[in-house]
Amino acid sequence: MEKNIIAAAVREGRTALGVELGSTRIKAVLVDENHEPIASGSHEWENQYIDGIWTYSISDIWKGVQDSYRKMAEAVKEQYGETLTNVGAICFSAMMHGYMAFDKAGEILVPFRTWRNTMTEDASKKLTELFSYQIPQRWSIAHLYQAILNKEAHVPEIDYLVTLEGYVHWKLTGKRVLGIGDCSGMFPVDSGTKDYHERMVRQFDQLVSSENLPWKLRDILPQVLTAGEEAGTLTEEGARLLDPSGNLKAGIPLCPPEGDAGTGMTATNSVARRTGNVSAGTSVFAMVVLEKELSRVYPEIDLVTTPAGDPVAMVHCNNCTSDLNAWVSLFAEFAETMGIETDKNVLFSNLYRKALEGDKDGGGLLSYGYLSGEHITHFEEGRPLFIRTPESRFNLANFMRVHLYTALGALKIGMDILYGEGVELDALLGHGGLFKTKEAGQRIMAAAMGVPVSVMETAGEGGAWGAALLASYMIQKDEEETLDHYLAEKVFHGKSGIRIEPDLEDEAGFAVFMERYKKGLSIERAAVDSLK
Repeated sequence: MEKNIIAAAVREGRTALGVELGSTRIKAVLVDENHEPIASGSHEWENQYIDGIWTYSISDIWKGVQDSYRKMAEAVKEQYGETLTNVGAICFSAMMHGYMAFDKAGEILVPFRTWRNTMTEDASKKLTELFSYQIPQRWSIAHLYQAILNKEAHVPEIDYLVTLEGYVHWKLTGKRVLGIGDCSGMFPVDSGTKDYHERMVRQFDQLVSSENLPWKLRDILPQVLTAGEEAGTLTEEGARLLDPSGNLKAGIPLCPPEGDAGTGMTATNSVARRTGNVSAGTSVFAMVVLEKELSRVYPEIDLVTTPAGDPVAMVHCNNCTSDLNAWVSLFAEFAETMGIETDKNVLFSNLYRKALEGDKDGGGLLSYGYLSGEHITHFEEGRPLFIRTPESRFNLANFMRVHLYTALGALKIGMDILYGEGVELDALLGHGGLFKTKEAGQRIMAAAMGVPVSVMETAGEGGAWGAALLASYMIQKDEEETLDHYLAEKVFHGKSGIRIEPDLEDEAGFAVFMERYKKGLSIERAAVDSLK
């Protein structure tokens, strides 16, 4: 009977679709009127390191979007017997920041420069000083100003500068808009006006006036929209681009596209004050909704917003589980060499649980999973390292525990700054690959952050589900209903998830590890300088 109800909802378009382009996976999640996932599809992809730039090609973007949508639509057909032709609303999300610059013909001018690039140090420092506001290297404005400083030939030709999900949304709707959460990762926004910070816009235009560029900053940036606002409809061309089969109809409304930080906040009900969430996967970042402004500018702390425009402190680290994943792949290769069949997910789970058997401080081992640069610890490039002394207790449990610890090392340094500012949290909501194995990642995170960590049952759906919730909010909200009220009362009411309190011994062990981590940063520096 339930299948018949869902089939009717699909047939009548009483659904919402969220699509998120993550670092290693593009996922599409379709939800019903009760915000429950009813079908999904995903596509694996990887960034490329080409000519010193971390990038994804335009062809790979559309191949991935179309594949994830196709698989989701096939799941709808298989499970409910319905051909997907209509959706109530759609939201696109993707990795925040980066640099996608287009000319008047809509052609990309230089390869997409992702958040992972640490190539804008000069621009970042100069803009931070000019604005008296932290401008991280991965922000779009830092990439733009660095391109100006480098005298790159494409700069005068820029007609539109946008992030990844804003690009996808533009091609599907024709609208040059972006959700305020991701706008705040392109250029500073004013939470009062819900727009780009006007003083800083004027300062930037004055800064580059001697370049005699044919555009002003506002000419090339997307329009700022907040959650719940309408952001255009799917065009005929857009419908064919998303669904080449021709089944999907044009005219479907889209909500403002948002960055993965905003959809992560939404997916974990972390948009109200004293709440925070931590996303731990390829990268790791914590988002803490602020009760008051920080006392000064911190280069380790970004200031962004919720999808509704409220101020958020963001601790973003480029590296989390990539090196850990590489080690697990090595163990999988060893098992294959020995003729042992093993499922990768089972291997991850077993190794994560093994980590909990290790010494509380990791047995004197040390690791840095710096596959790329790490701004919080001031590294422009990364060199993954594993280090031990003759006295270290070198066994599998400690090896795995230290690799889980180090995945959170840079994050801990940033969070300690917020705690020093008097920021208080009732709990952190966790999501991302680190939490797929029950207890292990959650327990390590609680020890590292010193606060309870909760994981919802829906955490596995991640940002794509969060995007679907933003689409649902646009079409289902009551008049004047705020996003935090909608989530608390209509999505998460009665859902507490699994909560783990920090274990005092784990906390003490992690603190010992962090002293080792900080002292060993000179070893990482030597590796970066020596291994070119």
